[in-house]
Amino acid sequence: MSERIYLRQVTYQHNIAYEIVSCANLFDPCNPALLSIGKVAGARRFVVVDSNVEKYYAPVMRNYFRVNQVEARIIPFTSGEEYKTIEHYLALVRDLDAFPICRRDEPIIAIGGGILTDVVGFLASTYRRGVPHIKVPTTLMGYVDASIGVKAGINFNGNKNRLGTFAPPVKVLLDRSFLKTLPRRHIMNGVCEILKLAVIKDAELFSLLEGYGKQCLETRFQDEAGDRILERSINGMMEELEPNLLEEDLQRRADFGHTFSYGLEMQHGNNLFHGEAVLLDIAISSLIAGERKLLTKDQVERIFALINSLGLYLDYTSLDADLLWLSLEERVYHRNGLQRIPLPQGIGACTFVNDVQPGEIKLAVKLLDERVMVKNGVV
Repeated sequence: MSERIYLRQVTYQHNIAYEIVSCANLFDPCNPALLSIGKVAGARRFVVVDSNVEKYYAPVMRNYFRVNQVEARIIPFTSGEEYKTIEHYLALVRDLDAFPICRRDEPIIAIGGGILTDVVGFLASTYRRGVPHIKVPTTLMGYVDASIGVKAGINFNGNKNRLGTFAPPVKVLLDRSFLKTLPRRHIMNGVCEILKLAVIKDAELFSLLEGYGKQCLETRFQDEAGDRILERSINGMMEELEPNLLEEDLQRRADFGHTFSYGLEMQHGNNLFHGEAVLLDIAISSLIAGERKLLTKDQVERIFALINSLGLYLDYTSLDADLLWLSLEERVYHRNGLQRIPLPQGIGACTFVNDVQPGEIKLAVKLLDERVMVKNGVV
């Protein structure tokens, strides 16, 4: 008589909820924001901070935790794709394990750009099968993109974010005063993500960039127009992410600018920022859309006019049609067997295609080369 096997379906629903909060003067000892989650007096916090931020803010950070009677282990972390590795992740694990924190009541705090919050999110999600963490973005890229979602990861085996998790923070704290001291290139890096959202989703945001973008670059987004652009960008991004936080649907408008940029970053990551690779992807994708009549000639010109007016630099020397095709092929695996390329269909709208061919990419690279050469007065 065969043994009877009893089977059952296991169902468990996990609620994801976190706050994105705009606040100022985070390191004022009277500001409770950083310590608004978990126990406080007599507690501990493991704090990972970008090494450049630590240089400017170490005294006030240490004073903040001292005044609030919190023992803090502050670990500087050097930013850059070359540090987004399993070796640097394990170094953080060792530091954390030597400074034990309570599993639920003493959240890890990540203060820095998108690379840092990616690594620390991965750390938090894997240590003791998950401990809470708080994100404090200090770059524009982190402010409008990297820190407000739930993805975390590290690079592995020559591939970007090959090891990763979905790691919702318990809170994201946005203090735009950090943007005041950013180098211009880092500001431009974040603007590319704002431009991405404007082209593919939000025509009004595109108009705001046309009218006030250059001004906001000068003020580091500290003025009223900058506040409007930042708020619209964050809300627009979360409209895309929130219904699909765990990427059950792989057809994502937020992936605009992230098809061909993948290969560029892996090939030129030490010299090419994420936003700069995204900008090249935006340019190539817009030219493909133009050739497919998804964009009119005037709309294509409007996109490139905005790129030029913002002073965004298209480093077309890193473009290679074969590399872009290889990047697309890798994305097909990532997107479960289909290209699922988001292309603009008019400014502020989107369609998805699955039939881009190598010849289209070669033509787009050629057209972009010609544009850049004309702009530079070469021809």
